[in-house]
Amino acid sequence: MSMQKVAVLGSGTVGEVLANGFLKHGYAVMRGTREVQKLAAWAQGKANASVGTFEQAAAYGDIIVLALKGSAAETVVRGLADSLAGKVVLDATNPIADRPPQDGMISFFTTSLGDSLMERLVAAAPKAHFVKAFSSVGNANFVNPDFGGTLPTMFICGNDAAAKDKVTHVLQQFGWEAADMGVAAAARVIEPLCILWCIPGMLHNQWTHAFKLLKR
Repeated sequence: MSMQKVAVLGSGTVGEVLANGFLKHGYAVMRGTREVQKLAAWAQGKANASVGTFEQAAAYGDIIVLALKGSAAETVVRGLADSLAGKVVLDATNPIADRPPQDGMISFFTTSLGDSLMERLVAAAPKAHFVKAFSSVGNANFVNPDFGGTLPTMFICGNDAAAKDKVTHVLQQFGWEAADMGVAAAARVIEPLCILWCIPGMLHNQWTHAFKLLKR
């Protein structure tokens, strides 16, 4: 059985942590970036790790991970729409505005509950299968976080059931319980969880928490 290939688009810490997590769990990973040389050192000495342009990575991956700055994501996705068609696209982006926090709250450039960045991405690449994930917790907790035996909850959404099943499997490997919130429009309420998650960090320098959906 051939190794499943993942493309992680984005050269920042979020992309690096997710790329390392996929390598840890037995995937082959190509990181996509505008500046290939910038990430060359990351791939050195790592089995099944490589670096390419956004276009090369999008063509390479069976699963595409968006770890892009929110303000750049729509343009990048639109340019890759043909390569993303038919593929699972794990959307870890948030529409964070380039404004300082106020009273511990970061700002979004989506300004109403009738809009979300993920829905804009779906419109930019309508043949891709987007699933929201890894957008409501800090990157230090992405991969197999230790909460004393309790599985934290990752809220996901998307329009394709099979794509959500694949992302749920990834989340289980990464030590998370997936909670499916339905169609892509649910990103309107999942994305703002990022604002809530950041408040303890902004106000009290506490960054080690995650959400848990309790059921009975």
